[in-house]
Amino acid sequence: METKAKKIPGPDHPITILPNPRRVTVSVAGRVIADTRAALTLQEASYPAVQYIPRSDADMSLLQRSDHTTYCPYKGDCSYYSIAAGGDRSTNAVWSYEAPFEAVAAIKDHLAFYPDRVDAIDQLPA
Repeated sequence: METKAKKIPGPDHPITILPNPRRVTVSVAGRVIADTRAALTLQEASYPAVQYIPRSDADMSLLQRSDHTTYCPYKGDCSYYSIAAGGDRSTNAVWSYEAPFEAVAAIKDHLAFYPDRVDAIDQLPA
């Protein structure tokens, strides 16, 4: 059995998670998939910032869990969801770390969306 590498964020690979004071909405095919005032902004190293939205602020009935999974040595095992309303473009459009490592525990029970697989991720004034 192969052991997965586990890494701790640090100076060479920083990860910060901060509350986003703005309202964040995600839409696909004219439907609002998520609408929250409790998003978390995760900034990892030099990657673009990602909005993590509480599952409780997403319409989970519009998401279909897929068999696709990935692993991040900084965050853990990742599960994916597709958005049927978005067609093929929205396959595996949503990801979630359901049991994230301690360093990023704040993103548990949150979802993130690929910007190119949804119509819009808007940040509006709170």
